[in-house]
This record gives sequence, structure tokens and C-alpha cells, in this order.
Amino acid sequence: MVKICCIGAGYVGGPTMAVIALKCPSIEVAVVDISVPRINAWNSDQLPIYEPGLEEVVKQCRGKNLFFSTDVEKHVREANIVFVSVNTPTKTQGLGAGKAADLTYWESAARMIADVSKSDKIVVEKSTVPVKTAEAIEKILMHNSRGINFQILSNPEFLAEGTAINDLFKPERVLIGGRETPEGMKAIKALKDVYAHWVPEDRILCTNLWSAEVSKLAANAFLAQRISSVNAMSALCEATGADVSQVSHAIGFDSRIGPKFLNASVGFGGSCFQKDILNLVYICECNGLPEVANYWKQVIKVNDYQKTRFVNRVVSSMFNTVSGKKIAILGFAFKKDTGDTRETPAIDVCKGLMGDKALLSIYDPQVPEEHIQRDLQMNKFDWDHPIHLQPTSPSTINQVIVASDAYEATKDSHGVCILTEWDEFKNLDYQKIYNNMQKPAFVFDGRNILDVEKLRKIGFIVYSIGKPLDKWLKDMPAVA
Repeated sequence: MVKICCIGAGYVGGPTMAVIALKCPSIEVAVVDISVPRINAWNSDQLPIYEPGLEEVVKQCRGKNLFFSTDVEKHVREANIVFVSVNTPTKTQGLGAGKAADLTYWESAARMIADVSKSDKIVVEKSTVPVKTAEAIEKILMHNSRGINFQILSNPEFLAEGTAINDLFKPERVLIGGRETPEGMKAIKALKDVYAHWVPEDRILCTNLWSAEVSKLAANAFLAQRISSVNAMSALCEATGADVSQVSHAIGFDSRIGPKFLNASVGFGGSCFQKDILNLVYICECNGLPEVANYWKQVIKVNDYQKTRFVNRVVSSMFNTVSGKKIAILGFAFKKDTGDTRETPAIDVCKGLMGDKALLSIYDPQVPEEHIQRDLQMNKFDWDHPIHLQPTSPSTINQVIVASDAYEATKDSHGVCILTEWDEFKNLDYQKIYNNMQKPAFVFDGRNILDVEKLRKIGFIVYSIGKPLDKWLKDMPAVA
């Protein structure tokens, strides 16, 4: 029996291994992690992450050919294929601080694999890692191999949170990169055979190691670039009276451009986009390509600008101060259908409003209060370390209340900010919300999901990103 072990029971490792176990009943799959609470959660009825469809997959396989364990060394020793899906945070100190990936956890995983292995292994990069990481890992394994053969493969994930299970069931492509040697090709075939249980062969792409590593960074950079492009246009639309939704619709009809990732918003978030672009910038700088680095830096700058612009619009609309005013925040996750708050735009928006002494009442259907409080007190990039190594929140923030529903969050508020596109926010009783708010009552739609004209008829002053401005807002321009 082929045995697979995955080091790291997070957003990538857990769902990916669960689907492999489901689709390959003849393969034994173990997901290992040193975090006892996380493994206990995977073995309970309350999984540590929310992802539509994940619970059903885990329950079908757990205890049969899918196991979650803290006995890392045992499962690594027994495995034929070892996936490594550990944190690769952005460095906060030393060489490359603020841009380069910190490979501390990856290196320690590689050394442990070398220490405990008693048979040949295929080691698969699943975390997003800088180009040439495989080469560094290869060196560590080779210098500590004691006669055991290791083959390194890059198998980047292209999952979108909220649709991860469907993405795994029907992937657009599976990318496997390896050495172009007989041993490397044999390792590529072994991993290809696993995916071939359910993925059509023409969707399994095989490349060299470096192409696979670059492809992951490039894919995320291109997607983030599209979001920053349409967000840049949203600022121009507001200035000229154009409607960014109409502009997006028009350009999306061009088959060379297409309609996806053209929704203007308060900004992109998630664990990958910013981290991968910063990583790309650093690699370009290290390889003497400053013009290329500056090009990709601008994608991040526009994203930061969009969040700042949103905060400025909120503050300037309310007589240039939100001090002591209750502002309702609807949505804290970085996108709908996930509880993930990593790099969510809501953090920077909330911090910006708190900097002007606003009182925030936050509601998100999937993000618990302790996560919201922790995120608002955490330093940048701290989120990407294992949970037991993250700083603990010393206390709750006095300016923040976490509400149990949208109506509680908006009661007696001066303004409502929509920061996640949860479907339930489209169907709220906005007349009821208006009746219970301070007047004038404002809605700032950071996701363009609401019917602006309907809200204005109720009596709201509405700001929707990239849409023609309310007369009230025209008289109070947002200035940085």
C-alpha cells in the first residue's frame, strides 16, 4: 500500500489530503502537525477550518484511510511520499525583511525528514515557496541522507478558499515539477499516478522544478494585478462619474481579457496574494531586476491605496470625524464562504477607523470574536506563523464590540461598512436597519453587492466603490 504523509494540517494540507484519501481508497493518508489543539480539532466534529463540503469529505474517510496525528516522525518514516505544507511567512527581521519568505519551518521539516527516514522518499513542496527552494531543500536532504535517496517535487496548490473542495475535485490543472533526470521523471510519474485516480491526464502538467515554483508565484501575481487594475479604475470612475461595474462588464466581453477578477472592491486579501508578490519582488531584486520588482510592487501599493481611500471616504463623509461614533462592520473574512481572515482588508480598514477613534461593532457569520480581537492586535506578518507561536492577545480592544448578528451590529450606528460579500448581507431588512440608526445614516459598500438606488430611497447616504457619487459625497471629497 502506498502511504502518503503531509506535514502541516492547515488550509492547504487538510483539504488536499482529505480529497486524495477520498479519491484514492487504496492509499493511506496521514496528516501530521505538532499542534495538539489543531489535530484534536481535525479528529472532532468541529474542524479547525471552515470550507464548504470539507466536513463531508473528512467524515467519509477519517479512520479508514485518512488519519490526523501529532506523531510526526512515525508517519514520515512510514511514508513513500511526504508532502510539506508548512508556514512560509514573510520575514520581519534580517536580510529581506518585509519581502523575503522565512523558510525556518521548511528547513526544520527537511532536517526532520532526513533524520527519521529509513527508506527512499519523494518529498513534495506544497507550501508556496520562493524559486530555488527545492534546490536548498535538496541540499539539506542530500547532506544528511545516510545513503537514502530523496527526490524533490514541486506541486503548488491553486485552491481558492470558499471553493477549495470543488477545486480539488475538478482542478483546472495539477502542476508537478521535478528534476529532468531518470530518477526525477520516475518521481513525477509516481505523484502523477496519485492524481490520475480522478484528474484527466491532459490536466496534469509536468515541468522542471523551477518552472513549477515560478508558475505559482506568477499565477497569484497575475490575479492580484487584475484586482489592483480594476480598483485603480474604480478611483477614476468616481472622479469622472463613470460606473466601474459597467466598465468591467464592457471590457470583460473582450475574450482576450475575460470577465473574471474584475469586481472592484475595498482590496484583495488572503494568505497568498500579498505574500507571493512581496516574495516575487525580493527574488527580482536579488537577481538584478529592479524594474521588474518595481512593476510588481505597484500592485501592492494600489491595494493599500484602495483601503486607505475607503477609510478616508468614511471619515470625510461624516463631517471629517468618526471619533466616538459607532460604525458597523459587516464582514471580517477576506472573502465570502470562508472563515479565513489572513490579510483581510477589514483589518486595515478597522485599524484606520480606530485611528480616528471610531467605535466598531463587527459581525461576520464565520469569524469568532477571539479571532477578530487577535487580528486587530497582531503585527503585520505574525499571522503566518504556527498558531502556538503567534503572540497571544493581551486583552480585548475597548473600541471593538463583536455582535451576534447584523441587526445588533448596526443598531444606533452612524454608518455601515460592507467589507465581505456574504450573501446574507444582500438580503437584510435595510429599512429596519435604517430605522434603528443615527441620522444621517451612511452605507459604505466595499464590495458593491447592494442595490444603491433602493438604499437611497430608504434614506441612506450611500458610497459604493467606483460608482457615481452621492451628492452628499461630492460635497465632501475624500482626501488622503
